[in-house]
Amino acid sequence: MTQIEDYALIGDCETAALIGIDGSIDWLCLPRFDSDSCFARLLGSDDNGYWRLAPTRWRSLERRYRPGTLILETTFITGEGRVRVTDFMPPKPGASRIVRIVEGLQGRVEMQSELAARFEYGVTVPWVSRLDDGAVSLVAGASKLVLRSDVPVHGKGMRTVGSFIITQGKLKAFELSYQSSHQEEVPAADPFDLLTYTERFWRDWSGRCATSGLYSDHVLRSLITLKALIFRPSGGIVAAATTSLPEQIGGSRNWDYRFCWVRDATLTLLALMGAGYYDEARAWRDWLIRAVAGSPSQLQIMYAVSGERRLTEWEVPWLCGYENSKPVRIGNAAHTQLQLDVYGELTDALYQARCGGLPENRRAWAIECALLAHLKDIWTEPDEGIWEVRGGRKQFTYSKIMAWVAFDRAIKSATEFGMHGPVEEWKAIRDAIHADVCRNGYDKDRATFVQIYGEPQLDASLLLIPAVGFLPPDDPRVISTVNSIERELVADGFVRRYDTDATKDGLPSGEGMFLACSFWLADAYYLIGRNRDARALFERLLPLCNGVGLLSEEYDVARRRLVGNFPQAFSHIAMVNTAHNLTHRDKPSEKRGGSKALRSEGDERTHGLEGAEHA
Repeated sequence: MTQIEDYALIGDCETAALIGIDGSIDWLCLPRFDSDSCFARLLGSDDNGYWRLAPTRWRSLERRYRPGTLILETTFITGEGRVRVTDFMPPKPGASRIVRIVEGLQGRVEMQSELAARFEYGVTVPWVSRLDDGAVSLVAGASKLVLRSDVPVHGKGMRTVGSFIITQGKLKAFELSYQSSHQEEVPAADPFDLLTYTERFWRDWSGRCATSGLYSDHVLRSLITLKALIFRPSGGIVAAATTSLPEQIGGSRNWDYRFCWVRDATLTLLALMGAGYYDEARAWRDWLIRAVAGSPSQLQIMYAVSGERRLTEWEVPWLCGYENSKPVRIGNAAHTQLQLDVYGELTDALYQARCGGLPENRRAWAIECALLAHLKDIWTEPDEGIWEVRGGRKQFTYSKIMAWVAFDRAIKSATEFGMHGPVEEWKAIRDAIHADVCRNGYDKDRATFVQIYGEPQLDASLLLIPAVGFLPPDDPRVISTVNSIERELVADGFVRRYDTDATKDGLPSGEGMFLACSFWLADAYYLIGRNRDARALFERLLPLCNGVGLLSEEYDVARRRLVGNFPQAFSHIAMVNTAHNLTHRDKPSEKRGGSKALRSEGDERTHGLEGAEHA
C-alpha cells in the first residue's frame, strides 16, 4: 500500500487527483472535489479503480513539481534507461482532463498504461466501447470518461491496457477527459498545447507571490497547494482533497474533508493577503457571505463547495479503508453541530478583510449583525467545540473565547470603519464573556486555561488565546498555559489537539499529532518572546513535508508517517502564517490579535524545546 506521504497532487481548481510514486492515480472525484470518485484504490484495492502509467520494471525514481506550478514530473530509472512522466490537469474552462506525457530520456524503456475506472466510489464497472476516432469511451449511469492516447490500448481483465517502448527523444501522450454521459464527446485537444497553457496559468499565478527570503520555497508550495484546493467557480476552499484517510492507522477517526469550513476563514484570509493574493481572498470572503446567508440560527460550521448545506454522512461498505482503517465515510454529520467558535471566525475574517483593504461586500455587515443578535442569546450554551466531538455538548473554553472575538471584531468594525450597530450592547456582552471565561475556564490551582469549564484536561486551541487578542502575550495566564500545553500535549516536539483518553469525545482514543496545532505552538512561542524556540519548532516541522512539499492533517510519531486527509489545507495555511510570523514585517498573529510579540533579551535565555537540536 502506498503511504500517504508518497502521494502527489494534481488538480484543475475544481477537483484533484492523487498520484503515488508507482505512477498510479489512486484517487479522483469528478467533476468536483466532493463528487463520487472514479478511482478509489486509495481507500480500497485495485478493484476500486486506478490508472497506472509507469515502466514495467524500475529501480528508482525522482519526482518534482515544475517550479511555480502544479505540473508533476516523475523520472523513472530502469536497468535499460530513463523515462519522464509528466502529469497535470489543465485548469478549466472546459472539461476536466488528466494529461500524462511520457518522454524517453535515455535508452529503451518498456512502459505500461493500465486504466481501471470504477464509478460511484469504486463499485460500478463502466461499459467500455471504441469511438469512431479510436478513442475509448467508459460509461456508467451519468458519468463518462474518454481515453485518447498515442498508444494502442485494449481490454484485459476489466481494464484498459497498453504496452509500449519509449526511446530517447520520443514522446507519447495520454488524455483522460470527463463529461456527463448524455453529452457529445469532448473534442480532442493537443496535449502539448494543454501543457503550455497549464504551465502559463500556474507561473502567472505563482509569479504574483509576495513572499521572499527564508522559507519562501515552502511557503510558495503551500500557497500553490492552497490554490489547487480552491473551487474556482465559487471561491470556496476545501479542507482536503480526500475523505477517510485515518487519523490513526487502523482506527475509526476517518472523516470526509472535501468541504469548506467556516473555521478556516480568518487564517486563510491572512495567509492569502499576506502573500498578495487579494483576488482569492476576496473570492473566499464572498463565498463565506453567500454560504452563511439565511437564518442566523441555521449557521453551519461547514458547507459544500458551492455553499450547499446538506452534507449527509453515510458509510461505504464495499471499501475496506486505507490500510483497513474503517469506516470510509462520505459526507460529514458534524455539519449539524453547534460550534460557537465559528461565529468568532466569521466575524474576525470579515474584520480582517476590511483591514486588508478588500472592497466592502454590501451584505456582509447586515449578516454579521443578525448573527451577533443570535449569538447574544446562545453564547452561554454548551456546544460540540472546535474539534467536533461526538460525545455530547460541553462548555468548551475556546468556544467562549471565540464568542468574545465575535463581539470584539464587530465593535472594531463599527468604530474603525464606520459601521452602524449596537456597540454599547456589544461591549457589555464582550465584557461579560471575558469575565466568564477568566472565571470558569482558568484553573488557578494548575495555572492554566482548560479545555472545558470545571474539567482539568488541556486543549491545544488555547494556544491561540494571544493570537486572537483575548489576552496579551505578556499575561502570566497566557505564558503558564503555553507552558502547561508544552508539558502535557507535546511529544517528541509535536502537539496533539487534546488527550483522547481524558476527553470523552464519543470515539476510541488515539490519533496523530495535529500539525496545525504544532504550528500554533510555534506562533505562541513567538508571541511570548521565545523566538529561538519558535524557529526551532518551525524548522522541525518543515521536514515533515513529503518529497514534493505536501502535508497531511497529522503526524504519527511512533510510525514516523503522515496520517489524516491529504493534502490538508489547514496544515499548509498554518505553515504559511507561521513562516510570515517569523520572517515578515506584517505578522499574522500580531495583526489578528492586535498585540506586539514580546521581545526578550537574547531571545530565550533558559527555555529549550525538547528535541529541537535534532531539527
